[in-house]
Amino acid sequence: MRKIKKIIFKKNKTKIVSLSAYSKNVASIIDNYCDIILVGDSLGSVLYGYKSTRQVSLDMMIEHSKSVRMGIKKALMVVDMPYNTYRNPKEALKNAKKIILKTKCDAVKLEGGKKIYQIVKTLIKNKIPVMGHLGLLPQSDKTFKYKGTKKIERDRIIKDSQLLEKAGVFSIVLECIETSLAKIITQNIKVPTIGIGASKYCDGQILVFDDLIGLNPMNYKFVKKYANIRNEISKAVLNYSKEVRKIKFPSKKNSY
Repeated sequence: MRKIKKIIFKKNKTKIVSLSAYSKNVASIIDNYCDIILVGDSLGSVLYGYKSTRQVSLDMMIEHSKSVRMGIKKALMVVDMPYNTYRNPKEALKNAKKIILKTKCDAVKLEGGKKIYQIVKTLIKNKIPVMGHLGLLPQSDKTFKYKGTKKIERDRIIKDSQLLEKAGVFSIVLECIETSLAKIITQNIKVPTIGIGASKYCDGQILVFDDLIGLNPMNYKFVKKYANIRNEISKAVLNYSKEVRKIKFPSKKNSY
């Protein structure tokens, strides 16, 4: 709980840095710079090429999370509960306990507001920390469209943020919502907001690691590519293939 309290304490004081990770190698690098590392069900599209996160299973999340756990020493580790694993309080509690037992993560993340209010309360009551997720909900939204353009939608998301806070979440991810709405929510709830495509007014930011380093060729408005690792990999493999064909690799120093 100490790590959870540290995250909450950052509200209105210092920005929270978050990234996704799906393996030990990546986690061990970003752990030096992140407050939160999320094992997101985005791994479905990023690693497996699935059309939606709905195809991601509980076992897949657990196996990747076990790998990530080995690379984390400092950051708070959060694991996404995949689609159809928290349809009711009983199911959610059973699966959340399984995730925490097998991965040794610090918290789980659930998508939704009013619909999962009782589910979140049940998990919190059983001492399972929960991160909320509002705005664009990849597990349920069929199309990619940012939220908060209509008053009825804005009012619902604001109310959902208040409900999640009341239920006991320690933070809320706001995905792809209009700037002024993100600002209103952040100013009106006491727990930190973590934005992705939700403006600088959130208490922190999160990106998919593969997007940040330019490994994913897709371009999204809310992503800034801080490196072009795709090009670097291409260069390395090109040089490797040339040396193999010219019998320059392996050399004596690469041989036993």
